[in-house]
Amino acid sequence: MQAIKELKEPKEYVCEECVKMGAHWVHLRTCQTCGVTLCCDDSRYKHMTKHFHRTGHPVIISAEPGEKWMWCYPDNLFAEYS
Repeated sequence: MQAIKELKEPKEYVCEECVKMGAHWVHLRTCQTCGVTLCCDDSRYKHMTKHFHRTGHPVIISAEPGEKWMWCYPDNLFAEYS
């Protein structure tokens, strides 16, 4: 996570995969490698975790307004930022 110098913010407040399926999401996360915004593990389809397993992109941030935290999948590491 220390390698991240500039955060990739969500382009839109939607899960790109849920929109394609006509599904709903609970919370959104943004990948810090490619910038895609997808749904969290509380959402039915868990698109962001699937994205990690498919791509290996390790770090995400919450895309929820007011939340300032990141998660590293391989290290199971949570960190807040300001």
